Amino acid sequence: MELRRRKEKVETASRPKVEKRAKKLIGLKIGASQIAAARVVNNGAAELVEAVREPLEQGVVVSGEIRDPEALVNALSRFFELHKLPKKGIRLGISNNRIGVRVFEIEGVGDARQLENAVRFRAEEVLPIPLDEAVLDWVVLEDGTREDGTAFRRILLVVAYREVVDRYLQACRGAGLEVVGIDLEAFALLRSLSAPNDPLAGGGALVAIAVGHDRTTIAVSTGEHCEFTRVVDWGGWSLNVAVARELDKAPSEVESIKRQLSFAEEAAVEGLTPAESAKVHEGIQRALAGFARELIASLHFYQAQPGALGIGEIVLTGGTAQ
Repeated sequence: MELRRRKEKVETASRPKVEKRAKKLIGLKIGASQIAAARVVNNGAAELVEAVREPLEQGVVVSGEIRDPEALVNALSRFFELHKLPKKGIRLGISNNRIGVRVFEIEGVGDARQLENAVRFRAEEVLPIPLDEAVLDWVVLEDGTREDGTAFRRILLVVAYREVVDRYLQACRGAGLEVVGIDLEAFALLRSLSAPNDPLAGGGALVAIAVGHDRTTIAVSTGEHCEFTRVVDWGGWSLNVAVARELDKAPSEVESIKRQLSFAEEAAVEGLTPAESAKVHEGIQRALAGFARELIASLHFYQAQPGALGIGEIVLTGGTAQ
């Protein structure tokens, strides 16, 4: 599934063309603290042949949105040249809290054109984004019939502000990259953990939590599709802020202190007195407790949806999870 602008028989110049027969792809993720790429060869089964990453200057990308386009163009150019990566066949992953995912049902619509119109009508009802400012895509999760004979389709809809998507595309084009697809990071995350259409053992849902530099992606899968996803503005930088607040320092000054902290064992932290260390640990615990409440609230929201499964497995990943 790719995020793209849907219009009736209209191709737009800004929409990347999808090369369905491409065998070699580069998966590209542009985070707040690093750029990462995976070279994949797919000859019937996807094979990861190379994975590389490089730090990205702070402030270029914040909360999944580009703040310094020129700096990002230069960083992408250097990154691809340094690692001698192909500049064609790029699949770009994006994620921020201005990308919405909704699941809903449509009844009594069989014709493809009518279904397209019905989805767009429901999108206007359930999404806070005006459709003329949006890039959207959708997929049918379930095609069934109710007990009374009414046909229904369960739809997964993804929508993003066009401005967000276009800024990423412009940066990639500025670096000479040919983007053939745009993907929601949550979908890519789940594909890396569970093969599509393979039901999970035990019937429970798979929950993937990727904790990055300044945001966390939560994704829930039944083993066939992403049923729920949310982006939380919390990451490793939130811990820097918590430590800095306790020590009356700038967040950028406490990275080395943060990396020395441990709840598994008591250990002296270089540059801190025992009293300062205890104070910092308390601040970290409060920050983590707030993050845990966000996770629990997200999972409760998912389980309140019709057809939601119990939680079968939780996988924690991302740079801050290390």
